[in-house]
Amino acid sequence: MPVNITSIKTSSNGAWQGDNPLDFAFPLLIVQATLIIVLSRFLAFLLRPLRQPKVIAEIVGGILLGPSAFGRNKEYLHRIFPKWSAPILESVASIGLLFFLFLVGLELDLSSIRRSGKRAFGIAFAGITLPFIGGIGVAFVFRKTIEGEDQVGYGQFLVFMGVALSITAFPVLARILAELKLLTTQVGETAMAAAAFNDVAAWILLALAVALAGDGNGGEHKSPLISIWVLISGVAFVAFMLIVIRPAMKWVARRCSPEHDMVDEAYICLTLAGVMVSGFVTDLIGIHSIFGAFVFGLTIPKGDQFAERLMERIEDFVSGLLLPLYFASSGLKTDVATIRGGRSWGLLVLVITTACAGKIIGTFVVAMMLMIPARESLTLGVLMNTKGLVELIVLNIGKEKKVSFIDFLLINF
Repeated sequence: MPVNITSIKTSSNGAWQGDNPLDFAFPLLIVQATLIIVLSRFLAFLLRPLRQPKVIAEIVGGILLGPSAFGRNKEYLHRIFPKWSAPILESVASIGLLFFLFLVGLELDLSSIRRSGKRAFGIAFAGITLPFIGGIGVAFVFRKTIEGEDQVGYGQFLVFMGVALSITAFPVLARILAELKLLTTQVGETAMAAAAFNDVAAWILLALAVALAGDGNGGEHKSPLISIWVLISGVAFVAFMLIVIRPAMKWVARRCSPEHDMVDEAYICLTLAGVMVSGFVTDLIGIHSIFGAFVFGLTIPKGDQFAERLMERIEDFVSGLLLPLYFASSGLKTDVATIRGGRSWGLLVLVITTACAGKIIGTFVVAMMLMIPARESLTLGVLMNTKGLVELIVLNIGKEKKVSFIDFLLINF
């Protein structure tokens, strides 16, 4: 039975009444989640001898389930992962990403970010500047090579290309550091702080690019001053969270201390709601919702019963079920079969080389100048080169805005 997106139903009446559960949103979501979790855990077992984090297995699992491998069977793809189901799967998975970044903020000590603030800012500046410049150079090559690129305005084209190559995948980096037990080390703290600075700058640049691109349908271009408002609003949000919300969460943590011999469920629920509200506010500002959840996590006092109880309540559910769905969803969007011909492969190598070299070299040089040992400097360079879902967000926005080179780049990340 074909499914019309305007008449999607949540659950079926059962096979005995002639309904196919795969034509309904919730039963199909169960099947999709089961396939993703089973395959990703199997791949994680196979990759364990190579010491690869589970996020790699989850992304590879998504690629295998998507149009690059199993999805080459169109009947399977349209039945198990139809287009109408993609927003549902991604919305459920995005909740997992939101709470994972909250857990990352919950585990990180704000004082450690302050300690590494100067170094992290310098590393972030280098980590975004060099690949951004390289991205502009690659944009000129694309302009001369790919047919139809001259129909895209120079300004938006260059900015989108620079942002796509210079941004760091903050959630993927956090997942890797957490799995390798590096999140609370000096290298991990510096990398997380630098990635946060890097991505805030990238979202501001992206707001500028969106303003230059207009609505993508021939509408009027929005004012480039939007990026300044994004910056001001983002700073105001962080200040409000640290000045107002942080003392309030300290009061909540004291109320839930061992002296009171309880952790009130109302405070737990209020905190979980705060995660989602914070994510909504940063999304409203124009910065991705994951940063709102991350900043909210930073406001909660570390090392007490309340923080530990929060982690116990949500960590296993988020990391074991919801988060694999998000990382697998990026693989489901990838079709490596679309890369055909020597020119396409050459451009692919050019993009990857430029993005990786800019991040690693820029970070390594600045880290060495900041008197960080060579081995740790190289480690920071590799960590800052983490690519993934944030790039997909950027590239999908570019695709919506009719920046046509984005269709090619979407296969890279």
